[in-house]
Amino acid sequence: MTYCVAVAVDAGMVFCSDSLTNAGIDQVSTYSKMFRFGIDGEKQFVILTAGNLATSQATIARIKSDIRQEASENLLTMESLEDAADYIGDISREQQEKRSVEGKKFEASFIVGGQIEDSRHEIILVYPEGNHITTSKDTNYLQIGESKYGKPILDRVLAPELNLETCAMAALVSMDSTMRSNLSVGAPIELLIYKTGDLNLENPNRFAEDSDFLRDLKRNWDARLKEAFRQMPPLAWATNWDKSGREQSGAS
Repeated sequence: MTYCVAVAVDAGMVFCSDSLTNAGIDQVSTYSKMFRFGIDGEKQFVILTAGNLATSQATIARIKSDIRQEASENLLTMESLEDAADYIGDISREQQEKRSVEGKKFEASFIVGGQIEDSRHEIILVYPEGNHITTSKDTNYLQIGESKYGKPILDRVLAPELNLETCAMAALVSMDSTMRSNLSVGAPIELLIYKTGDLNLENPNRFAEDSDFLRDLKRNWDARLKEAFRQMPPLAWATNWDKSGREQSGAS
């Protein structure tokens, strides 16, 4: 299983992905699921992958091959993020069809984010079928893979005006929550922060399983959650409040 999340706010974008893959309890490996492409000063793309490993690897390999061979249509010739999403979706569908067996498709999903010249930065989720969606004013993040465990913190915390450091912390807490509830998602964790207008990509931060930072993050988040829970109103208070509300409703 995989978990990847990308966040887009006014200040830029944050990308976070795990690196664990498994095909059974005795076949566990690590593969990066974050890939970077670009022309410094002109355009930059980050791609996150989830789903069938063979399909996602073949798709990324084709993207790299098209760039290397300077194909007339390759990722670096795209003039918009929507064009890039269509291009990735077409390659993904082609790879799925090659590997289909008796009608069964080996599906993969992708998040592509980036910025082209002075256009606004953007992140897009590409579904296995090739269609895609982007973020909105109310939902400024996208997830692929095992998304449900890490979603609540993103819904509660993220807002367009947040700084990138806060968004990065939210993404890491989201990843920690997912690892806590699903053992098939795990380190190394890769985190990349892009400031809008930079048009350059730094190497992602990579946190290994024995990372002191991840250990401290987990310990501090656990402690603060438990403390917040202990500060919740007692159940007796809630019961009395509900009873009072019902009595008032009956009286009226």
